[in-house]
Amino acid sequence: MAQEKQKVIIIGGGAAGMTAAYYLQKEIKEKHLPIEIKLIEASHRLGGKMQTVVKDGFTIERGPDSFLARKTSIIRLAKEVGIDDQLVPNSTGKSYVLVNEKLYPMPGGSIMGIPTQVGPFITTGLFSIPGKLRAAADFILPRSESGKDQSLGKFFRRRLGDEVVENLIEPLLSGIYAGDIDQMSLMATFPQFYEVEQKHRSLILGMKKATPSQPKQPAVKEKSNKGAFLTFKTGLQSFAEAIEAKLDAHSILKGHRVENITKMNGKYEVYLNNGEILEADGIIAATPHQITQSMFSKFGFFEPLKSVPSTSVATVALAFPKEAIKQDIDGTGFVVSRNSDYSITACTWTHKKWEHSTPDGKALLRCYVGRAGDETIVDLSDDQIIKIVLDDLNKTMDITMTPEFAIVSRWKNAMPQYTVGHKQRMAEILEAMNRELPGVFLAGASYGGVGVPDCIDQGEAAVKAVLDYLKL
Repeated sequence: MAQEKQKVIIIGGGAAGMTAAYYLQKEIKEKHLPIEIKLIEASHRLGGKMQTVVKDGFTIERGPDSFLARKTSIIRLAKEVGIDDQLVPNSTGKSYVLVNEKLYPMPGGSIMGIPTQVGPFITTGLFSIPGKLRAAADFILPRSESGKDQSLGKFFRRRLGDEVVENLIEPLLSGIYAGDIDQMSLMATFPQFYEVEQKHRSLILGMKKATPSQPKQPAVKEKSNKGAFLTFKTGLQSFAEAIEAKLDAHSILKGHRVENITKMNGKYEVYLNNGEILEADGIIAATPHQITQSMFSKFGFFEPLKSVPSTSVATVALAFPKEAIKQDIDGTGFVVSRNSDYSITACTWTHKKWEHSTPDGKALLRCYVGRAGDETIVDLSDDQIIKIVLDDLNKTMDITMTPEFAIVSRWKNAMPQYTVGHKQRMAEILEAMNRELPGVFLAGASYGGVGVPDCIDQGEAAVKAVLDYLKL
């Protein structure tokens, strides 16, 4: 008699959910496991924030545009689904910080705004002399209190002073998380900085020791240097499509939302918005934290997720003929100091950073708007947002034509904020889940890392956990 199959339901078809579905299906097929999968996605497409517009020879990302090459889980998955031949590195070039209407080159040897070389830091116009002297206090200040979480802002302000934080560290870090660094958790976002401080006391000396010295490159080679990031020549959406093509079509359910989940006789009942009830032996919830909390609303230990903020942002891609940009700048983009009177938070000169993205003779600028405490701009009309962005760009670049086209992509409440205490909160929730919801596992940007590779890592970890739970 055939063994009855165990059922695993994966909720959420973004990077984490798709990864879980792919690797779980692979394990089932290779090891002939008696498991049936169902991947449920509320929208009508898989891929989450991996969305690409291909238009008039341009390849434009609506969401993330790349990932760190050292995060290899995404490269491994790309190989699995046969799209690794489309991976390309970014072209490197100068990056700038916009402070008080002026673009300053990023000081050489700075890692996330922390200096590892004293020379470029002393000569930069980014900081006043008092600001530089205050940063030098890092050499003599004591360590932080051991093991205690604190905000990124508090940590960096104490070590390097307000000016270095406002003009360099904050624009860089909030560019990654679209968050308020005075609320964001050090331990959940950059624990390595805490560890460096604990080990070496001085952040600057510690980062210098931790950074391998680069051999001097001849100036002429600068152009051919490849950066630390990778993307897909065909766009990140093509990666999501390649994963989906490997999944059994009958195991995917799009356009269905999970309303509620209850526990019944050691199994789970999953209630869909069309009235259907599915039974599951194991669940991988690869959903944003607000949705996870509402699906498991009967379980009070998810309540803390309700108060975790999410920021709304928008990306604005503008396509031009190359000659439209009169005051061209040698570099790949800039971030904007929060003290500046600008609505944009950053701008990438995409045609320089990703050559494949733009046809010859064209320019592609990708700007970001919206951040913690300044999100109302995301709700404006496309035309209003485009006008604001162009006005901002013209303060630095002198653009003489209107764009050939513009694409505005809004991401409402899409950037989960790892506020102080995030790791502790998650540890308590996971412990309660282990006790009261055995066989239910979390994965995704709300929990253990926001980038696409972080979500892939979490999807893989959830597969191992659910197989271990089912003892298969």
